[in-house]
Amino acid sequence: MGEQTAVRSVERALDILLCFTDKTELSLTEISQRVGLNKSTVFRLLASLERKGFLQRNAENEKYRLGFRLWELSAHLSRVDDPAVMLLPEMERLRDVLDETISLYVRDGKERVRVQAVESKQTIRRVAPIGSRLPLSVGASSKILVAYADPETQKMILNELNWSSSKDKEEFMLQLLHIQQTGYATSIEEREVGTSAIAAPIRNGAGQLVAALAISGPVGRLTMEKMKEFAPIVLNFASRMGSMVK
Repeated sequence: MGEQTAVRSVERALDILLCFTDKTELSLTEISQRVGLNKSTVFRLLASLERKGFLQRNAENEKYRLGFRLWELSAHLSRVDDPAVMLLPEMERLRDVLDETISLYVRDGKERVRVQAVESKQTIRRVAPIGSRLPLSVGASSKILVAYADPETQKMILNELNWSSSKDKEEFMLQLLHIQQTGYATSIEEREVGTSAIAAPIRNGAGQLVAALAISGPVGRLTMEKMKEFAPIVLNFASRMGSMVK
């Protein structure tokens, strides 16, 4: 097997694993459609992933699900110096103070990923699944991750994001300047109807951006006035969290 062929096989295997970000089980046909490969090729890759323990096949319905080997690997993510683990107690304290859902986001390429979440105890609340990947062009957390990125990274992100028009990009850049002045970002139904959010940067002792701390909830409860009221509290918690990480 040539080097290029081997690399392509690895990429295809990873594409298969990424199919399971939104569903627990998938059939051969469903996986084949998602990755855009013929069934015979997908079947061979599935067999390899199953042998290595990355996938399991349900004998009753012939569908595949993630295997225990992935759990073994993920266990090493939960180190004591991992912000998603280290900052969880502070996130829970903030949730108890504001009684809204608290999320922690990091940037991965042109997307943001929710790496930790603490849900509100209220009946009507923002449900925040960990691992969700969202675009960097909309939302309070996205704006924080772009506004506080280093200049070179920020320029790269702005150039690579898909904009409907140059005006949208210009308006976004103006928002970034305002965020850098106030220290926090807000959004009302930018990404999801019925949801508002306020976010602040978590920066380490060297001033480097570690993550975005976000508070989200229904628009009827998390109004702009309420978010402005929450801002000093969110900024205080974000600053305290920043002092805890390297």
